[in-house]
Amino acid sequence: MNYNQLANLIKEKKTFLCVGLDTDTSLIPKHLLKYEDPIFEFNKLVIDATKDICVAYKPNIAFYESHGIQGWQALEKTIKYLNETTDCFTIADAKRGDIGNTSNMYAKAFFEWLNFDSVTVAPYMGKDSVTPFLEHKDKWVILLGLTSNAGSADFQFLQSKDGKKLYEQVIGKAQQWGTHEQLMFVIGATHPEYIAEVRKLAPDNFFLVPGVGAQGGDLESVCREGKNANGGLLINSTRQVIYASKDTDFDVKAREQALELNDVMRKFID
Repeated sequence: MNYNQLANLIKEKKTFLCVGLDTDTSLIPKHLLKYEDPIFEFNKLVIDATKDICVAYKPNIAFYESHGIQGWQALEKTIKYLNETTDCFTIADAKRGDIGNTSNMYAKAFFEWLNFDSVTVAPYMGKDSVTPFLEHKDKWVILLGLTSNAGSADFQFLQSKDGKKLYEQVIGKAQQWGTHEQLMFVIGATHPEYIAEVRKLAPDNFFLVPGVGAQGGDLESVCREGKNANGGLLINSTRQVIYASKDTDFDVKAREQALELNDVMRKFID
């Protein structure tokens, strides 16, 4: 999916919503455990309930890898189902980043084999660890910029002699590697006071924004300060949506929560 297609999808559906598929078998409704593949069964029902009211899905790869080959098979079935039955943007939340030839293999895995639209990438090792992902047409790198976790303060706010914070340097430098049509940044909703500043640094890039809901990020602030003329946001919600109920009505409740989030987002989309 290219930049214009993503921007148009946001305008058509009037939402920034990205649904996180961090599927934990200890949290899904117990009746699903009787299925041969409870992870995929859960994902399928969540997708069916929300695909017309969101623009993206983000499976966190760790939740699949932790189940070995069965988890990887559930991931394969999930991305295949997403690509066949929805018009949504897909994110492999893998947070990869390694030397160039290794990153090239990661890119092949997520873009060619699994056919995700994007993958999250850690920038710590620099340009040659990121550019292999940028070589794939109409695929996206979502680079960690200012993350939502408490530990983000350990490194991301360290300042250089000229007063620039590390996350600001990362965002500035990365824009030399790729265009806004192939490069997004992860900007956490738990730092709403910085979102307007980051938008000035990257006026045209999309932001993937985790941290709304369970982590305490303010949705209205994110929309107000983070949007740009093309939408510019993918706002992720995971636990608030997919674990809205542990009963057989979990998919219905997931849709209700997604609609509540959309009621807020719609006010900020032209």
